[in-house]
Amino acid sequence: MPPARSAAATSASPPAPVILLVEANALTRMAVAGYLRECGYQVVEADGAAEAKRVLQSGPAPQLAFIDLDVSDETDGFGLARWIRAERPGVKVLLTSSVRRTAQMAGDLCEEGPLISKPYDHRDLESQIRRLLAT
Repeated sequence: MPPARSAAATSASPPAPVILLVEANALTRMAVAGYLRECGYQVVEADGAAEAKRVLQSGPAPQLAFIDLDVSDETDGFGLARWIRAERPGVKVLLTSSVRRTAQMAGDLCEEGPLISKPYDHRDLESQIRRLLAT
């Protein structure tokens, strides 16, 4: 007869999804990260592509990367999204940009992931993240 499982073991909820937030603006990053944490997500913050790659190479991959296309260090947000697609194909990618031309370009590149334009409503962002994680 198999051992009985405790009530705590059977009612434990799965760990919260992990989101990698890549945003160069510290104030924006802190505000978005705080909101996503309030929504129940674990958030790992990166201020650029180089730091994001270090995070992705150093441990378990997050379920989703939310990337500002305007980050610029060794590569831009498009380059980071392409790198994630090649190196961490299980990670969903959600892009954002405040530059209309860049936003249009990202929207046309379906292989680069869905796009949400700045300024965005935090509830819309959370809804889109929830939808992406469900697929």
